[in-house]
Amino acid sequence: MISTRLTSLITKSVKSRAFTSSAASSAKVAVLGAAGGIGQPLSMLCKLSENIDELSCYDIVGTPGVAADLSHIPSKSSVTGSLPAPGTWPPRSNDGLAEALKGADVVVIPAGVPRKPGMTRDDLFKTNASIVRTLVEGCAEHCPGAVLAIISNPVNSTVPIAAEVLKSKGVYDKTKLCGVTTLDVCRANTFIANSQGKDPNDVDVTVIGGHAGITILPLFSQVPGLNLSDDEREALTVRTQFGGDEVVQAKAGAGSATLSMAYAGYLFTENVLKAMKGDENIVQCAYVESDLTDAEYFASPCKFGKNGVEEVLPFGELSEYEQGWLDKMLPDLKKQIQKGVDFVN
Repeated sequence: MISTRLTSLITKSVKSRAFTSSAASSAKVAVLGAAGGIGQPLSMLCKLSENIDELSCYDIVGTPGVAADLSHIPSKSSVTGSLPAPGTWPPRSNDGLAEALKGADVVVIPAGVPRKPGMTRDDLFKTNASIVRTLVEGCAEHCPGAVLAIISNPVNSTVPIAAEVLKSKGVYDKTKLCGVTTLDVCRANTFIANSQGKDPNDVDVTVIGGHAGITILPLFSQVPGLNLSDDEREALTVRTQFGGDEVVQAKAGAGSATLSMAYAGYLFTENVLKAMKGDENIVQCAYVESDLTDAEYFASPCKFGKNGVEEVLPFGELSEYEQGWLDKMLPDLKKQIQKGVDFVN
């Protein structure tokens, strides 16, 4: 769950946020897909962070320019921009990716094609699955101990793809692989706050399941003092589930949710770094390997520590309405997970 204090502070000034343990060891964050619609604003937010000492930006085009632009921002982190190595014979490894990943503590992966009107996250699978597989192969070789934060859609399938790649390389660690579902929490907090006339910083909704359509389940019943009619509850639940469609349609073919996703990815990364630096109170929702349901991967509150996910926490009691959604989502979620597993194997 997103810390309301964290959200409040970032809206005042990203740069002013610093962890009390800032004297701890330096942190390197790599953003793969840094020249894209999510990658650029995400990289900018990371450059502003007082908790990142080295920011490495990687993409197939544009990253030297992105890094040069970011380097003019007066913040403490250094920044580099890498491209794939040019074609050679005999073929050699991707030196640009290796440079970006070497020594990384956290790798955030927003790389891939965006959704367009009429597309579902599943429509993105053919292209983005291959991209994620290639990038995670690089992570397995060059930074096997890093926490991987997967943003590339469809997350319900790309996280299992990443896991299978890491397993094939002998470096899989379930505590270091996460699908970023923070945007679902941001949307739930925003929508319920707007509906009830509250400050979004005073709301913290647990969102479980996956990161696509009906697999997204906000647990509004657990929000203290909230009284919703059946119609209001249904409308808010569906809007949270399909908030991405709302943005895709509003952009009329010009892209998907990039700015809000960049913000959410930044919040997730900051929380991971904060836990790495010793904060023992970091709990946020993430899509991880889980035994809470019969789905192998599931989003729920997770306690983060110095080495990644320390504990997958239970999601608490569900209302009858929420239980109905959970029962409905699980078959779809399991199919999407298996699709990712089958892609690699």
